[in-house]
Amino acid sequence: MTAVARIDTYAPVGAEALEASIQNAKRALLELGKNDGHWCFELEADTTIPAEYVLMRHFRAEPVDAELERKIGVYLRRTQSDRHGGWPLFQDGDFNVSASVKAYFALKMIGDDVDAPHMARARAAILAHGGAATTNVFTRSLLALYGEIPWRGVPVMPVEIMLLPRWFPFHLDKISYWGRTVLVPLLVLMTRKPQAKNPKGVRIQELFVTPPEEVKVWPKGEHQTWPWAHIFGEIDKLLRLLEPYMPKRSRELSVELAEKWTTERLNGVDGLGAIFPAMVNSLLMYDVLGIPATDQRVKDARESIERLLVVNETEAYCQPCVSPVWDTSLVAHALLETGDEDARERARQALDWLAPLQVLDVKGDWAVQRPDLRPGGWAFQYANPYYPDVDDTAVVATAMDRLTANESAKPYAERIERAKEWIVGMQSKNGGWGAFDADNAYHYLNHIPFADHGALLDPPTVDVSARCVSMLAQLGDTVETSDCLKRGVDYIVDDQEKDGSWFGRWGANYIYGTWSALCALNAAALPHEHAAYRRAANWLVAIQNPDGGWGEDLSSYKLDYKVYEPAPSTASQTAWALLALMASGDVEHPAVARGVAYLQATQAEHGLWNEARFTATGFPRVFYLRYHGYAKFFPLWALARYRNLVRANSKQVTVGL
Repeated sequence: MTAVARIDTYAPVGAEALEASIQNAKRALLELGKNDGHWCFELEADTTIPAEYVLMRHFRAEPVDAELERKIGVYLRRTQSDRHGGWPLFQDGDFNVSASVKAYFALKMIGDDVDAPHMARARAAILAHGGAATTNVFTRSLLALYGEIPWRGVPVMPVEIMLLPRWFPFHLDKISYWGRTVLVPLLVLMTRKPQAKNPKGVRIQELFVTPPEEVKVWPKGEHQTWPWAHIFGEIDKLLRLLEPYMPKRSRELSVELAEKWTTERLNGVDGLGAIFPAMVNSLLMYDVLGIPATDQRVKDARESIERLLVVNETEAYCQPCVSPVWDTSLVAHALLETGDEDARERARQALDWLAPLQVLDVKGDWAVQRPDLRPGGWAFQYANPYYPDVDDTAVVATAMDRLTANESAKPYAERIERAKEWIVGMQSKNGGWGAFDADNAYHYLNHIPFADHGALLDPPTVDVSARCVSMLAQLGDTVETSDCLKRGVDYIVDDQEKDGSWFGRWGANYIYGTWSALCALNAAALPHEHAAYRRAANWLVAIQNPDGGWGEDLSSYKLDYKVYEPAPSTASQTAWALLALMASGDVEHPAVARGVAYLQATQAEHGLWNEARFTATGFPRVFYLRYHGYAKFFPLWALARYRNLVRANSKQVTVGL
């Protein structure tokens, strides 16, 4: 079906048509499941990941896979913007110089003629935005490894960081899990400064406005302000003077510690941190340390990267990571919402698949802050035992509880209790939860030159905290009996924006945050008359699009964002808005009927929804994601909930999510 026309008036949704939409979506979703009971949809980022994949292969002088490179080239050319000639961080987004430089470099490495129209347009756009010297730190690190810029274009990060005591202002334990896993092997690369083998000898000097050796001032992040940026800038200058004189013994010891740290967390074929940048850095670190290709560590590191590829008949790209636990647990919730017996059985299979993935025997990096806490979380990926996250853990546990709540058998009872114990123990001092660590809020570190991305930390956020509150409340805790729950609720209420919305750290953006928060407040039995609900519901109604759907652009993460800016409707964001309004007791509001009508009108013939826009967040302003599964299970979830509440003549959602 095509996009819907304007839906201005309330029109009751026919029960028969609604049921048909639910059943068609359910059948299509069930067909996408794996034989062993789980779901794993594609997870797409911007072009930096496939571009870096190509450049990694040429850095190591791997044999050229011409067919794979051809397909990646098709993907890179397709995602080039017709509007500005470069590459954005998300579909229809503004020009991004770092993504554009990497995509151009990869296409040139693949063999595209620099005078081809698409390359000429990209080059002109890059030069118009200041050239390759204006890229971010991670891109400049890659350019330095390729010899395109001098190493003074990259902030100094001496490998001796591995020797710093925990009380020192900068320490690995003070930054996020993704910061640690990316940085530790990169420290070795920045110390040894290997040069790319680059057998084709491809250079991109034509992308510089000023010859890189003549550049005096390299850019910093827009969030980096006085006085921290100045202080750390001066420290960087001092380190640059001192680094050549670092004692050889301490340097070699630091390299050994970095290699040991990486190997301990290598995670087999699932890769270091189970994320692409860390995987690549670990592989290149082993190369520079002279570890032979026959070593199992090198084999595993290389295989972990290859497993991220998505290759189809016409094009290919590389994912930043995979999302089987997240996808499977959310699908389970959507299936349970339908209430159908076949859906419940498939949800049971999904939860049986998830159950043994709970990390019960490894105290990961989170234990530095919580040494006496027993492990009990789930990770996002197939395996990542050092880095489970409370978000996945809460979603899995609530699904397990929901499936078995009215059953005599409780096969997941012990797992749910361990998950609860771990989540309670991971609460931060301010009452909220971060994703992977507790109290990871050393905000001054986002001002060091290396952190120009502004995403070095994992502080508490409302969306993650809301999932924890939802879980605790669904399991029976109340604000009267649980100080942990009360502090979580207070944190959410206190963090509401002036317009009534909540910021969404891991999904786009205020719609996602508001859905998360309202589900949690409802689960915690905050009365629907509370001002927090009314302000949030009014905001959601006010931003509904004329077509009945909801949409929010990822540009909403910009630092000067002041008020909601209209964006095209998407199925996933419409589903979040509907679930939010239903959680606030507004199932009878005309906006809900219009939203349901939008989902019905945009449902494709195959039963699901087509959604090309990115609606998720890796790092605000830096890295965004398109979960290919979001438009497949969230709309089903919302439609089934609407049917259930209308059928029961109820305004009360009785589950946590």
